[in-house]
Amino acid sequence: MTKATIFHNPRCSKSRETLALLETNQAEITIVEYLKTPPSAAQINELLSLLNISPRQMMRTKETEYKAQNLADNSLTDQQLVAAMINTPKLIERPIVLANGQAAIGRPPENILAIL
Repeated sequence: MTKATIFHNPRCSKSRETLALLETNQAEITIVEYLKTPPSAAQINELLSLLNISPRQMMRTKETEYKAQNLADNSLTDQQLVAAMINTPKLIERPIVLANGQAAIGRPPENILAIL
């Protein structure tokens, strides 16, 4: 049985669909409600490394908070963007699944099948 961790927002339909897909595939699931328990800088950096993307690519750029915090500013460093995700976890793209030493963003939910 595959062990999987999902960074989950129960109010998000894609997150719920991804969780259901994990359940269908009989994964042993650890659910992290990241809005209640934000990931640390180390965890975000690990996810970025596994996903092979930049911090901005892991952010929800259409959120009001993204614009309000002027996060589109290209002079911001990766560390500043990671700090913004820690301070405002709503900015983190969702859902993110970790399994078998890999990570995938569940948009669409079927993306996670490649790592199970």
